[in-house]
Amino acid sequence: MIYLDYNATTPIDKAVADAMLPFIHGNYGNPSSSHAYGMAAKKAVEAARGQVASLLGANPSEIVFTSGGSESNNMVIKGVAHTFRSKGNHIITSQIEHPAVLNPCRFLEKNGYTVTYLPVDSYGVVSPAEVERAITPKTILVTIMHANNETGTIQPIPAISAVCRQHGVIFHTDAAQSVGKIPTRVNELGVDFLSIAGHKLYAPKGIGALYIRDGISIEPLIHGAGHENNRRAGTENVIFDVALGRACQISGSLLADQAIDKLTQRFYRELLALFGNKIRLNGHPENRLPNTLFISFLDQTAAAVHKTLEGIAVSAGSACHTGATTISPVLKAMGVNPDETSTSVRFSLGRFTTENEIDVVLDHLSDLAGENN
Repeated sequence: MIYLDYNATTPIDKAVADAMLPFIHGNYGNPSSSHAYGMAAKKAVEAARGQVASLLGANPSEIVFTSGGSESNNMVIKGVAHTFRSKGNHIITSQIEHPAVLNPCRFLEKNGYTVTYLPVDSYGVVSPAEVERAITPKTILVTIMHANNETGTIQPIPAISAVCRQHGVIFHTDAAQSVGKIPTRVNELGVDFLSIAGHKLYAPKGIGALYIRDGISIEPLIHGAGHENNRRAGTENVIFDVALGRACQISGSLLADQAIDKLTQRFYRELLALFGNKIRLNGHPENRLPNTLFISFLDQTAAAVHKTLEGIAVSAGSACHTGATTISPVLKAMGVNPDETSTSVRFSLGRFTTENEIDVVLDHLSDLAGENN
């Protein structure tokens, strides 16, 4: 099977797996212990924290390890809601956020909070002007993703953060899809919080991080002992912390590498050559992740598209996160014709995608193009 679903999850990089091994086989101390085993584990966790911070241009003290992007998002949204309840009860987000943002917001709506779900344009972009119009004296948080997991569209985060600063509103971005693919320097983005999911950048599933700007304190999502500087209780997952740190270090060293971008662009050119105006690229044509193509195959049936792509791991535009077949909320928010969602396919390339694999996929798709001629 050819794997073109890197936005769903990535394989663990061998160098990341190698970094984990010493903490699986021997260095098993509890970082909170004062003996040599514990001190070695603590040193490893703090080194990993520094590696994550370096990728973000943050201070190590601003990084909290979590179990993944979903926990990071919940920690921010619920933590800000609780901590700043005396200031207000209004939260702003967008209609195209990941369920790890939308569902915590819906939970808060059941508990006395008001949430504004901003629309997007036909490219899937949130307007900073719309954010500003939505802010009220009771707004305590704006949360807008950095890059969309389906379309790859990159949001104007610096402009949105400037609006939030002007109005004194805390700003969070879910950067699960962007970290490791494009620059995510927190001071350039201007964010107060930023979420990371390790399995999107060649670390294992079940590890993530949350950037919390120094000077901001929120109620923890998980209460217990004083781990993570009293911000997230639970004995540190040393093995996975080390993995995320190494993954961030590797990703940082490869940010300037254009190989994936070039291969993605070549793939798109070949698709245009095969299908011409019988396909449509969903999302912004330029401000997009360098690995993502969300293509609608026009004048095709869903059955024909799916049959052609048998043996190729991709994501369909009509498949939701539970596996049930529904219209993609992202495409719906962008105003895409519902009839076209069933023939929309997300191709997301990655570090281990080869030219030969793309050739094989194009060969499969040439049959589909031929059937339509």
